[in-house]
Order: sequence, then C-alpha cells, then structure tokens
Amino acid sequence: MQKRLLENGFSLKDASAYNVQFIGYRPIFIDTLSFEPYREGPWVAFGQFCKHFLYPLWLMSRCDLRLNRLAQNWLDGIPGDLADVLLPFSKYFSLAYWLYIFLPNRSQKKHSSDRKKMSITLKRKQILQLIDGLMAAIRRLKPKHAKTIWGEYYTFTNYSEESFREKRAIVQRWLERLHPSFVWDCGANNGYFSRLASSKNIPTVAWDFDPVAVEKNYQQAKAQQESYMLPLLCDVTNPSPGIGWANEERTPIEQRGTPDVAMALALIHHLAIGNNLPFYEIARYFARCSPYWIVEFIPKNDSKVQELLLHREDIFDAYTQENFLKDFSAFFSVEERVPIAGSLRTLFLLKRL
Repeated sequence: MQKRLLENGFSLKDASAYNVQFIGYRPIFIDTLSFEPYREGPWVAFGQFCKHFLYPLWLMSRCDLRLNRLAQNWLDGIPGDLADVLLPFSKYFSLAYWLYIFLPNRSQKKHSSDRKKMSITLKRKQILQLIDGLMAAIRRLKPKHAKTIWGEYYTFTNYSEESFREKRAIVQRWLERLHPSFVWDCGANNGYFSRLASSKNIPTVAWDFDPVAVEKNYQQAKAQQESYMLPLLCDVTNPSPGIGWANEERTPIEQRGTPDVAMALALIHHLAIGNNLPFYEIARYFARCSPYWIVEFIPKNDSKVQELLLHREDIFDAYTQENFLKDFSAFFSVEERVPIAGSLRTLFLLKRL
C-alpha cells in the first residue's frame, strides 16, 4: 500500500494492523484517512509497521507461531526491544535484523528526548528502497514448522468413512433447514464442516485455537478464493476480550456479529473434560452467542475422550449425556437428535429458549 501511494504522490501516516480487516480470505485496507500528500522526510509510519507486521511475523517464523498472542497485550504493536530479546541468536546473521531492529532501537534510545535527531531525511527513492527491503524480508519469512495433533486431526479421526459421511449429511440437512445468513464453527479445525455453510455463500467464521489448523484452512480458502470463509485463530475457552481504552476500543469477539447458527462439533468433551467446564456454564455461554447450535456429544467411552483421560484422573462423573441434556435444557430446547451410525456419538440441534 505504501509503495503504491508513494508512486502516486501520497504516503501512509499510520500502519496499524487494525487498519486491515478481512472479507472472507481477502485482507482489505480500510483506513483511507491515513493517506496524506507525500512530503520529503522519514516515513512516519515505519516504526508502527515494524511493530504491527514485521516483528510479529518474525517471531512467529523464528520462534513460535503462538507468539502472535503478544499482540493482545501490546495494542500498538510488539516493541522492538522485546522482539530483540525473544529472537534467537541466528538473528545476528541477518541483515534485516540490523536494519529493522538493532539500528532503530539504538536510535530511539540515543535520541529519545530529541525528535529532530531521530528524524532521518529520506528522499522518495530511498523510501521506496526501504519498502522493497521490508517486502523482501517479509517474503522470506515462513511459518515455523509445527505439527500438532489438531493440524492433522482429520488424518487420524476415529470415524469410519460411513460415519463421517453421515455426520456431514446431518449437518448439511440442518443448515439447509435453518437457512442461516451467518454461521460460526467453533473448534473448526481445517474448516471441513465450515465449508458446508461457506460453499452455499453463507458468511462463515471458522474458529480454532490451533495455528497450524487455521493456517491450513486459510491457505485452502485463499487458493480456492473462498469469499465466504474466514478462518480465525481463537480459543473458545479464552476468546478475544474487549481490549484498549476502557476495554471498549476493540470489542469482545461475541459482540462483533451474532450468528444465526453456531456449530460445536467434537468440541464439548474438550470444554468439559479438557478445561473442567461444567455443562451449565458451557450452555450459558453458547446461549449468549447464537440462537441455534449444532452440537456433537461424544461419550466417555469414545476413544477420543479416553485419550483426554489417559494422563489424568477421571473425576468427571457428571460427564454423561443425561447431565448434558439436563444442564443445556435451562437454555435450549432439543429440536432434533440423531445418533451417528457406526459411532458412539450423537448430534443435537438446539434452539435457544
């Protein structure tokens, strides 16, 4: 964006990541008020661009994908000195490190009380060269190799092909029955079931806490130009809160749009056993978020639940389908229930009271 503006006599005065929003897989720049006529001098948004884009991507590439969560604590981007501390020793062999972290940090410390000395006059050609350097540095960054059980979830599912097809058919039938205009899929993994909605041109947000699964989902959405699919990195047990001034500058995720239908497929056992959440509290939160839910209940004798209990004491006597229905009945009526043939699992279509 900055390069195109410079070529047309303008410049960006802001480079916040919050100026980029997504419609489906497509990033859209929304802050046209940050365009200003070009004036010779430094690119005033350079530091902000590094903190919001370069440093987070660098940390995710060189350290750990999960470090993107740092952005939640630093609303104006990850500080350069923090990025410097976290990056591994190999950073010293990168020219980009010296140009975009070491020298800016050193200049800021040395001239922190004198803005004139911190301002380096650059001609338009030099700023374009700076932009080209930043673009080249970012293009070289790849997600740090990570393999998780969730990123490969559907490779190792305990469903038979017949059960998997039946589950898909049931979910598809309920979506067609409800005709939603907006869908959430919580615990969506790579978005396989989310696409039952998005492929019908229904805007669909596919949540998952696993960055590898979300990345796979996004790359598929981008490759296939799926305009109605938004893969989102979000943990249902710790959803994005209100942050910023008075916790109102950025709203909590459940206030950013209310779905007509939400799905929680192969999720309840993770919430109730993996995170010790009572069914009643899960139901109460679900009722806040959507009027309809498609929920899959997986009993304790299912192999996936047994995996959760493998290294912990089974203190979950209340984890039964009967208790699930009793606690959810305080907030929902059961519109339909269908056992998935060839499995121990049951799908429920729930309507908020």
